[in-house]
Amino acid sequence: MDMALDQENTLNDASLLALYATGDQRAARLLTARHLPRVFAHAYRLLQDHAEAEDVAQEAMLKLWKIAPKWREGEAKISTWLYRVTANAATDRLRKRRTTSLEMAPEQVDDSLSVEDSMIENDQSRAVHSAMADLPERQRNALQLRHFEELSNPEIASVLETSVEAVESLLGRARRALAGKLSHLNRTRKPKQGANT
Repeated sequence: MDMALDQENTLNDASLLALYATGDQRAARLLTARHLPRVFAHAYRLLQDHAEAEDVAQEAMLKLWKIAPKWREGEAKISTWLYRVTANAATDRLRKRRTTSLEMAPEQVDDSLSVEDSMIENDQSRAVHSAMADLPERQRNALQLRHFEELSNPEIASVLETSVEAVESLLGRARRALAGKLSHLNRTRKPKQGANT
């Protein structure tokens, strides 16, 4: 590895973006390697569609390249800015496809489960996706960022452009709504049968 590339690897995101703005393509490659996988994962969790998530991730990175010359270090973290852009783009796409069923999303099946347990797990997964899709946008986004992206409440507040208190309120309302929507799962799941029952 050459010295220049090694030094670029230690640069922070804002410095790399400034280098990209001057035409340094290696800086763009490093930023892409750092952020594209997480941007794609966030988009996929929101959209449950691989192709659409790829499109949104690419859109987010293109927007980053476009604003590179105007970026002012210290105003926001690039990762936070990318989460916000990704969430907004995914939300726009979700609005356009409200009629598309979440049951089209591919389900991962654990081969070690019995057929009945797999069906129950798939039903539960669909129920969770459906319940999350029914949440108001900001509650859904806050929940995704907290539990799937594992962002802190202050980071979520920055992404959603709101206060930490508002994030806590959004998360509380989202969790209560999900608990209400999913309470039937605990009642309908059959207990494991013992050998002598």
